[in-house]
Amino acid sequence: MQAYDRFYTIDKDFRNPYARDRDRIIHSGSFRKLEYKTQVFLNQEGDFFRTRLTHSIEVSQIARSITSHLGLNESLAEAIALAHDLGHTPFGHIGGDTLDECLKSDGFKNGFEHNFQSFRVVSSLEKRYKGFDGLNLTFATLEGILKHSYPYKKSFLPSFIDEKFNLETHPSIEAMVVDRADEIAYITHDIDDGVNSGLIRFDDLRESLLIKEILQKVKDEGISEDEDEMFRYRFVSHLINHLVYSLIDFSKDKIDNSKIYSASLPSKSELPIGFEPKLETEIKKLKKLLFSKLYQHKDIMIKMYAGKQAIKGLYVGLNEEPKMMPKFYLEQLQSRNKHRVIADYIASMSDRHALSFYNDMYGRL
Repeated sequence: MQAYDRFYTIDKDFRNPYARDRDRIIHSGSFRKLEYKTQVFLNQEGDFFRTRLTHSIEVSQIARSITSHLGLNESLAEAIALAHDLGHTPFGHIGGDTLDECLKSDGFKNGFEHNFQSFRVVSSLEKRYKGFDGLNLTFATLEGILKHSYPYKKSFLPSFIDEKFNLETHPSIEAMVVDRADEIAYITHDIDDGVNSGLIRFDDLRESLLIKEILQKVKDEGISEDEDEMFRYRFVSHLINHLVYSLIDFSKDKIDNSKIYSASLPSKSELPIGFEPKLETEIKKLKKLLFSKLYQHKDIMIKMYAGKQAIKGLYVGLNEEPKMMPKFYLEQLQSRNKHRVIADYIASMSDRHALSFYNDMYGRL
């Protein structure tokens, strides 16, 4: 298939194919629910903190900036970025891990994986059209969502996926940009949210040479850490700019932007998008630092444990009494496995819906 081809025919449109993909994603129910899905901090923690929706928008902005500068297809990158987290469960990664454990404990060896769930959302679970399931996105957009993480061949992927998308090949360069834009976005905004919440301080991160360099840039502007909100804002701006410009400088001579390279570059070939090796090392060190200092902070762990219990409780309760599900999911029990339908329903929930439903079942969590 060509990058712009779709699996179902559609009427002609004034938009380019990838802009049409973007619009279909934005108007989907799954996209709206990202507003109340956890990034790191539970949605109830406060209006300032990022959610999956604000994260997806930030990833899109960064990806569009990079692709525009590199002469790549901006609309394709935007569509992939806005859809890349549609499969996330409530309560962040712990929600997905818990749902995975629940399914595997019931004998479903393929479990649950949020990247593949994002692909399933746009290719089958969204019901927006009479003639087909899913949003009928272009091949390049679907491929970019499916191949969000390397290696692309995974044990839980059905055989037809490889037949249609050729998992021995890289996705488009635009999809590679989205992958790194995702990394840039969550590193920067997790630090911002972490400092704003009081769970970490910039002093906790000074062992990172990258952070020290960025902090110095802010201080060179004459802004002190006492100017809390301004300092954080300038820090985030400098860190994003530093990473974006570094990625562009390292990648610009390695790419061919003459066409969209969907399913054509061998997966064993080197990725043309990335950072120079020293910075790659510093980014890995920073992510380890954030894991130990922020993601495993006791206040975060308590909230995540509560989310884990909610997912378990919902899964057990709905398996015992599936009639608690809405009609849309209940009707699917006639043709699909009950456990999978329940997992899809739970994964579709926002944090507040999951907590409310759990409390209705068992009492307040």
